[in-house]
Amino acid sequence: MRPRVTLKLATSLDGRIATATGESQWITGPEARLQGHRLRATHDAILVGVETVLADDPELTVRLQDYEGGHPLRVVLDSRLRTTATAKVASGNTLIITSAAPHAIGHAEVVTVAAIDSRPAIPAVLDALSARNIGSVLIEGGGRVAASFIQAGAVDAIEWFRAPILLGGEGRPCVAGLALAKLADAPKFRRLGVEPVGDDLWERYARV
Repeated sequence: MRPRVTLKLATSLDGRIATATGESQWITGPEARLQGHRLRATHDAILVGVETVLADDPELTVRLQDYEGGHPLRVVLDSRLRTTATAKVASGNTLIITSAAPHAIGHAEVVTVAAIDSRPAIPAVLDALSARNIGSVLIEGGGRVAASFIQAGAVDAIEWFRAPILLGGEGRPCVAGLALAKLADAPKFRRLGVEPVGDDLWERYARV
């Protein structure tokens, strides 16, 4: 059985995760970021693409006051193995999934899986996680990774934090192109709830 996949988004009102130059820290406020850490604490793994690692060098750990639980497995999709040994995620408790020939990167585990268009195939990624007893995955970036999981029909839920700002069409979208020809082909989700968190709005969706 494949892991349950949740897509977490932190965007502007118009669905942008960064400006045209890539600036993204911080679009949402501290209350939304705190809730994001609570979401991390309830998942077995946190997954991002290599572009997020290169742009932000994230720790991808749970940072909550008085938190004593374990940290989720950090998972990086890196088709060409551009993650550096000095990246924070290379310090350990990390799985780097690639479609290239593997080589050592810090203390991370590197595994090669089947590819589609030279990128790790999503079913193969999920199989690799299942083999490591991962039951739930929280996707945290970026737009291309989000699109690939949506296209594969693998996103079960969305946790969307929307800030009251506008970044415009030049900003980077939270979901890259899906190449939809018809509206009927659009992936559909059911809204479970909406509530304010500080100045931001937290929307929760489940796949129909």
